Formats: sequence, structure tokens, C-alpha cells
Amino acid sequence: MIDDRTKSLILDSLKNPVAFTDTNHIIRYMNKAAIEHYDEGENLLGRSLLDCHNEASQKMIHEIYTEMQQGLEERLITDSEKYRIYMLAVRDENGQLIGYYERYEPPRGK
Repeated sequence: MIDDRTKSLILDSLKNPVAFTDTNHIIRYMNKAAIEHYDEGENLLGRSLLDCHNEASQKMIHEIYTEMQQGLEERLITDSEKYRIYMLAVRDENGQLIGYYERYEPPRGK
């Protein structure tokens, strides 16, 4: 097994933002790219992800979260010319949902 520091360094090596949110929608972890990407950076840690989104996005997050509670693993939430954003479930060793994260990737064909 690897220690938490090494896991964090691995995530920090990714060029795209990764932000982990717990089941109460509280931002618990951001990799280096996420801290640099979001205007408020590290100040977002410990805050609700929902506070960072408009009402339509909040509704979508709640809907996808409900689907994750029922077994959904991944959903594409944004597919634009700039990037694609996925929302992915994180589960413990028993399959229990413990949170989710956003994963960015380049748009198709890039």
C-alpha cells in the first residue's frame, strides 16, 4: 500500500482538476490543478459544492447523486469545445457511496 502523501502526489501530477466531495456535498479534497483552476482555490475546501453552482446545476448534481446512490458510477455532465467534465462515484470496499468527484478531460478529437 502507499501512504496518503504519495496518493496526493499522484493526483497532483494530473494536469486536469480533480475535486472530491463527500455525501453531504462538502469539498474535501482538491488536487493542485483544481486549486489553480477554481477562482477561490483552497478556500473551497470545507465548503459546499452546491454553493459554487447555480440552481440548474444544483438540481443536476442532486439528480446524479441520487442515481449514484442507486448504483450509477459515472456521468458526463459537460461536453463543450473547451473540455468534458464527468461526475464519478467513489465507493468504499463494501460498495457504499462515500462521495464523488469531477474529472476533466479534453474535448473529443483533441
